[in-house]
Parts: sequence; structure tokens; C-alpha cells
Amino acid sequence: MSRPSDYDDGSGAPAPVTSPELGLTGWLRWFWRQLTSMRVALILLLLLAVAAIPGSLVPQRGADPNGVIQYEKDNPTLFKILDAFPIQAFDVYGSVWFSAIYLLLFISLIGCVLPRVKHHWQAWRGTPPKTPARLNRMAGFSEVRVTNAEASEEERLAFAQAAVESAADLLSRQRYRVELQQATHRGVSEVSVSSERGYLRETGNLLFHIALVGVLVCVGLGGAFTFNGQRVLYEGESFVNQIIDYDSANSGRAFRSDTLEPFSLRLDDLDVNYIQPDDEDASPNSIGQVREFIASMTLTDPEGNESAEEIRVNHPLRVHGSPIYLLANGYAPTIVVRNADGEIVFNESVPFIPQGADPNLTSLGVVKVLDGITNDAGESTELGLRGFFYPTQTKLESGAYTSNYPDLENPVLTLDAFMGDTGVDNEFGIPQSVYSLETGEMEQLTGRAIEKPSIELRPGETAELPRGLGTVTLEAVPRYASFDVMQNPFQIGILISALLSLGGLLWSLFVPRRRVWVKAIPTKDGVVLQYAGLARGDDPALDRAVEELREAHREVL
Repeated sequence: MSRPSDYDDGSGAPAPVTSPELGLTGWLRWFWRQLTSMRVALILLLLLAVAAIPGSLVPQRGADPNGVIQYEKDNPTLFKILDAFPIQAFDVYGSVWFSAIYLLLFISLIGCVLPRVKHHWQAWRGTPPKTPARLNRMAGFSEVRVTNAEASEEERLAFAQAAVESAADLLSRQRYRVELQQATHRGVSEVSVSSERGYLRETGNLLFHIALVGVLVCVGLGGAFTFNGQRVLYEGESFVNQIIDYDSANSGRAFRSDTLEPFSLRLDDLDVNYIQPDDEDASPNSIGQVREFIASMTLTDPEGNESAEEIRVNHPLRVHGSPIYLLANGYAPTIVVRNADGEIVFNESVPFIPQGADPNLTSLGVVKVLDGITNDAGESTELGLRGFFYPTQTKLESGAYTSNYPDLENPVLTLDAFMGDTGVDNEFGIPQSVYSLETGEMEQLTGRAIEKPSIELRPGETAELPRGLGTVTLEAVPRYASFDVMQNPFQIGILISALLSLGGLLWSLFVPRRRVWVKAIPTKDGVVLQYAGLARGDDPALDRAVEELREAHREVL
């Protein structure tokens, strides 16, 4: 006679466990449950932060295309590996793997939130839970005995009912959702009120998560449609809000240049208010510090209407929703270079960059003259001038120049001259910064390195260039300002979602969710009133709330 497969013959060997086949549907359900768990959502959020690290280690095409070209020149073999699919190290934030993590996080959050929204909606429309049979296991439990041996059973039941109804009225005034209940426990008829409040805690929690999804959506779409451009203007110069007119610009993949609002801005004056020695609040350490930067601008709309505007630090000018920020400032000496024949080959205001954290604006600048200069052998050459500008020049004990005040009290420009190939037209097609001079293929004509004095100019002065190359003149010293123009059609959505997320988080933290019960049990000589509560989370004030309810109920009775 055959035995069943699960027969135990007493040998002690465990029967083999056979798991049922999940099938495709089962595996998909299991994967969905794992993906939409809070644990996986936190892991994906951590992975997203880790995945963003390579974007700060190597230059990115969207933010620093010149850096990518330079990296390819310096590391041609490594560049091919890092740039190959699917590594895409130079386009991290648009890579397949980064987008996959971002998309999975987005799906995970939605999968977490939607079931909770459904459950919360059902709980909101439902009724408070049944009163537990044993309230003495709950928080803040206490009893009040009301005795009256002469009362009949009907009178005791009527009193119990009235006591519970009065407790329900008290709880309703405290914004509890209440329900009167009757039950029989061990042959004794009991009446009670079950109440619950704090559903807004879960509402705030859900609002936080939904708003977080909104932030992710708006950030993703904003990254695709965003535009960010920078432009340096010296006093009297204008620019038009078109990509070709920016010094540098970054944009998202879906950005279209025709979405830029057609307007122009002119920097009329950059007023810098310094602390003067005779100011009332001046101290030896505060003299020369800036009180305020005010950029006086002229805005011209597409119809040609002009309006006077001001841009201050942290007070941008908003044009059709695009904020324009004042970032930096300095001096842009107007330098004129003439060749040996007296022809003007360079005439521009050149922005000089303040060095480090020097509050007195000792600044470095570069001039590159690519055409019109002939050397002493009659051959065409390029000229480079690298120098320092001192708004208020003074001399250190070492003999070196410096500036001891940021305003134009004693302006001096010193220049070192170089002749040769500036490297602008290089074979690799690598763009050069206008603020640096490549001197590897150039001959230095003046400067401390070759023990020949630098060219020194004050406003209005002209000096001869070495080797009969011509002359250089410092005509004027206007100020310049650097502006940043931003356009992100989803920035309002990001702001609203972030505020909702913060509000939902605070809401969920400060709204306690609790349940409170009041039960009346008739006895042979009266009625026993029981009070208790239960916290849905951390609620240190629950015991006090139950005690206050009991005292208020006692006064009513």
C-alpha cells in the first residue's frame, strides 16, 4: 500500500518544502511590491545622490564644453573609455543609468503614495474602531465609580447611556470623530463612545510625498527647458537677450532659442557705496567696505519703449519671468593699441578680474592683439599684454605694487608685453579664456622675469611698446558688472511643490493622531466609567489629554 508524500515515519528528517511556481504574473507582482516599498525608495534616493558624484569629478558637456575638449586633449585614451556607452561620464545627468535611477525613484514614490492615498480616503470615510474589551491595557486608563444602590437597573442603564452621550458631545467639540457603540462582555451590557482624531497627520504626510514627486517632475522638466546665460557689461555697453550675445550660456535639451524674450539692457552706471573715513560708523577695519551695489540699467522692450531700472545684490530685475542677477563687478580699463604706423589695432574696455578675496580690487587682465602688429623683422606677429590694475596704487616695502582702497583715488595700470603665437588659432580648436594668456610660444618683452620694467600707465597716458611695435594708451577706467539671466518655466512649480512639501512635513509632525474611548459599565450598585486612549505614533500628551477629558466629563455629570 503506497504512503502519502508527507508521511512522517518518525525518523526526524524534515519533509521537503516545495514552493509553488510564481509564474510571470507572480514575479511581476513581487517586483512591483519591492519597487514600491519605502526601503527601496530610500535606497534609490541614496543611489541618486551617489550617481551625481561623477558629474562633479569630470567636466560636463552641458556646463563646461571647453573643459571636455581639454580633457580629451590631455587624456585621449581614458576619454574614449569614459565617454563610451553606457558610462557617459561627460554627460552624467543625461546618461542612461542616471535617468534610469531617476525614473525608478519617480515610479517608486508614485507606487508608494497611490495605495496610501486610497487607504487614507477609505479610513477618512470610515467609522472609528470598536471599543476594546479591556481598556486597562491602554494609555491613560482610569476609572470613575458612580454608586447609587437604590437605583433600579433601568435607571443605571439610562445613566450609563446619558454619560456616554455627554462624553461623545465633549469629544465632538474637541474635533474627534465619534461613534456610540453597545456591546455585551461576560453577560454585562456595556455602552461606550469610540473617537478618533488626527487624520490630518496622514494627510500632511501624503502631501509631503506628493509634493516631493512634484519637485522631481518640475526639476526634470526644468532641466530640459532651462536656460542660463552670463554677460559682462561695462558702463555704457548694451546686450540683447539672444544666445549669440552672451559670453557664456547653458541650456537644456528641450530648450529653444525662440522662447527667449526679445529685450535689451544697457548698463548706464554702476554705483558702489563705500564706507568713508569720515563716516560716523567707520572704523579702521571697515574703511573701504561696500555698503551697496546699484546697477542703473535701461531696459528696452520689443516695441522700443525704454524704462529705467535698478539691479541690486539679491534684488534681481525680473523681465517676463526671467530674473536678472548682479553677480560681480570690477574695472574695465579702456586700452587703445596702435601699431608702428599709428593705426589703431585694438580699442576696447577690458574687464580686469579682482584677485582672490582682495577687497581693494587689485585686478588681473589680458589683452590679445591678433592682427596689425609687425615685429622688427617686418613679419606679422601677435601681441599679448598681461597686467595688473590698482584702483588706489601704493607701494609695499618689497617694492611691489598693491591697492589699499577699492575706489579710483590713484589708478595705475601695469602691463607685461609678449610677442609671438597667442595660441588662439590652435590646431585642436580649443577655445581660450579671454582672461588668460598662453605664453608658451611667446617671447616676453617686459616684466620682472626678464628684468625689464613693466609698462606703467595712468588714465590718459600713452607708453611706447618695446621693439618699435607701437604704443599703448589707457584712455579711461569705466566699471563693469557681470549679470546672470535665468529662464526656467518650471521654477514656479518647483517653488510651490517645495513649499507644499515643507508644509506637509510640518503638518505631519505637529498633528497628533490618537484614539480615545469612554465606556460605561452598569454594576449592581451603580455605574463604572472607564477612560483610555491610544496613540498612533509618538504622542507624549496623550495621558494628559485623557485626564483632562475625564475631569471635564466629571464636571458635566
